[in-house]
Amino acid sequence: MTHLEPLPPIDLDPPAQGVLHADLFHGPADTPLVAAGTDTELARAFLYSKALSAHSLKSTRKDLGRFLLWCQQQRRMLLQLRIEDLIAYKAFLLDPQPQQRWISGTKWPRSDARWRPFSGPLSAVSANHAFRVVKALLEFAKDAGYLQRNAGALVDNIKARREARVTRYLTPQALGHAQAAIDAMPQTTAAARKRQARDRFLFLAYVTTGARLSELTRARMGAIYAEADGRWWLDVIGKGDKQRRLPVPPSLLDAFRSYRAHYGLLPRTERDDPTPLVLATRGTVHEGVSDEAVSKAIKSLFGRAAVIAAANEEADAATALRNASAHWLRHTMLTTHANNDVSLKVLQDTAGHANISTTAMYLHKSDKERHDEILASHARDNTA
Repeated sequence: MTHLEPLPPIDLDPPAQGVLHADLFHGPADTPLVAAGTDTELARAFLYSKALSAHSLKSTRKDLGRFLLWCQQQRRMLLQLRIEDLIAYKAFLLDPQPQQRWISGTKWPRSDARWRPFSGPLSAVSANHAFRVVKALLEFAKDAGYLQRNAGALVDNIKARREARVTRYLTPQALGHAQAAIDAMPQTTAAARKRQARDRFLFLAYVTTGARLSELTRARMGAIYAEADGRWWLDVIGKGDKQRRLPVPPSLLDAFRSYRAHYGLLPRTERDDPTPLVLATRGTVHEGVSDEAVSKAIKSLFGRAAVIAAANEEADAATALRNASAHWLRHTMLTTHANNDVSLKVLQDTAGHANISTTAMYLHKSDKERHDEILASHARDNTA
């Protein structure tokens, strides 16, 4: 195997001191509107000129870092990019090569020589988003006077086929296996009992409220509360920093109280309680956990549930569970309620969808009814 030097990290954090001055332009007519003197500084200016949420900031920084690393490896500055370069980058996002330079299945710290920008090839949807970030960067560079031309304006986005119906959700049988996997978690130590109570709460929180993964990790204990009429709610902050209120069913409330009890907390808290909603299982200090940690916990749960499904000879459920992630629980919640005749407007508000057509993708009942009517017609023809 050819030895490749590890990729150097791209620093897109805000500068520690003042404004960075460039000496690349002269005269008032062609003086740029940005003080960046390098591509990295330009990307930093672009990143921090946007009013992004913490989650969007992290995602955009990752996309920019990958692109600048690729340009570095291609020995290209932004002003040298041609249409052919951007076409090549689109293909690269879908298949980063060579793999040993770009991909690692393990999430190493950025300071580790084994760190890599990708965990695998991007899906068409993810690649489309990543390339849109690149095009936005190039448009910003031209508008700010850093570039004279923008090759990205002449290159189409990556096509990502949108599914007519959401198919990544779990059946009641698969959900039952997940519950069984939680019940089977070890309880030999205090940390193990904490983990079981927390994971039960996480599983129920995602599958009953439809919250996105980061919406729970960003929340505080005080986000779960009751109003005077006895209705319980969970407040979350979603995309675009928009706030939503999600109904809390009794099963989730019971799991929440049990979870708090295992951490030595009172069953009920105050609205202004700043304690993170999702807590680490080790240590005595009540510290929150990252999105990655929650994602791993849910994936581990589904892996154990898949083993239970396979032992029960339920191959489809086992396959679904092996592929499932925390976001599947959001899909499961919305699919279940859409097909239980909950109005799409109610589900749209609960899910935080900007467009009701997105919510309609969870409605499978019309397909099932169409299927049954066609087969009933076939049956009538066969008996005629």
